[in-house]
Amino acid sequence: MKANPASTVVALTVAMAVTASFAAVSLPPNSILTITPGVTNAANVTINDPYNHVWLLQSSPDLQNWSEVGALKVHNGSFARAFPSGPNLFFRGAYDPVRQDLLSTVDSALHLPAASFNYAAPVLPLSFTVNPILAQDNTPLTNLTTDVGATLGRVLFYDKRLSTNQTVSCSSCHPQAHGFSDPRKLSVGFNGGPTGRNSMGLQNARWYQRRHFFWDERANTLEDQVLQPIQNGTEMGMTLEALTNRLAAEPYYTNLFARTFGSTAVTSDRISRALAQFVRSIVSTRSKYDTGASNNFANFTAQENLGRQIFLGQVGNPPATCAACHGTDNFVPGPALNNNGLEFPYVDLGVGGITGNPGDNGKFKVPSLRNIELTGPLHARRAIHQP
Repeated sequence: MKANPASTVVALTVAMAVTASFAAVSLPPNSILTITPGVTNAANVTINDPYNHVWLLQSSPDLQNWSEVGALKVHNGSFARAFPSGPNLFFRGAYDPVRQDLLSTVDSALHLPAASFNYAAPVLPLSFTVNPILAQDNTPLTNLTTDVGATLGRVLFYDKRLSTNQTVSCSSCHPQAHGFSDPRKLSVGFNGGPTGRNSMGLQNARWYQRRHFFWDERANTLEDQVLQPIQNGTEMGMTLEALTNRLAAEPYYTNLFARTFGSTAVTSDRISRALAQFVRSIVSTRSKYDTGASNNFANFTAQENLGRQIFLGQVGNPPATCAACHGTDNFVPGPALNNNGLEFPYVDLGVGGITGNPGDNGKFKVPSLRNIELTGPLHARRAIHQP
């Protein structure tokens, strides 16, 4: 295909069958390779391949003599990168079943920053450093968040290989752009099936005082929770044994586990701890509300201040009680479970379906309202949205 005349790449070609170096081969199942002109002497290579094969990129000035640019191992189902190019240069990509033994390290497989992000000690508003929010912190002493641990957890969170057919990751149901929640009513699992409930937002999960997770609180800790979707028959469809074997086969994972835990062993307990560390590091504390809390809300409009007063039950007859379920500057409850009254008779028993206590029927975990502007289908004012 011809490039844009303004580009320094004159033309690009894709060869996926017979070449001078490769026997005729078919593409791996469900895989797509495209090469397009880039800008500033570059060619853009994109590969979608759910099975993590190795692909070979070659270039030629005349379509006769080809040199290898690199062997590219697809990680996480897709690969996209720009490669240096020049005038009168052609490219082609090929898949060779014989060349499938490329090993990947952290440096070659991941685009991590030179220094880890500050996951362990984020700067928090004053209200987060004193009670009641301080007492709501559910971080166990046995799994304190570290920069390297949360980095490993973040890699796991975005890796589609945590699902059996490598099509969905944790982030598929908890995208950052939607407050780490799913804007769909029901999420979609690895095989296209709907989940039983909407995927709630994950931000500020660190400060859920009751320490139990999922809408019905069936997971006793966050460390328990993060492993359950992986093993769920609708969501990700894996076994822990299959998962640890799959990850242990990648050198960059053994590198990350060694950095975090001191040895290369990939275990379900370590996966659990790393994912929980990353989830607890998802913190929202820079909203308009947080600024207002330090200046008596002088930055709020009159309408926003009226909304705040209604929310807190300071005006109205009878006064509103939003803060009863979404109290503190974190907008989560304390030790209480609540029923919002939207359903009766109950189709979904909520916590009552787990405890067997009729008094718990219709009660659910109360999520934080932070970033609710992004976590559809609900909508709210912008004040507690972190830009």
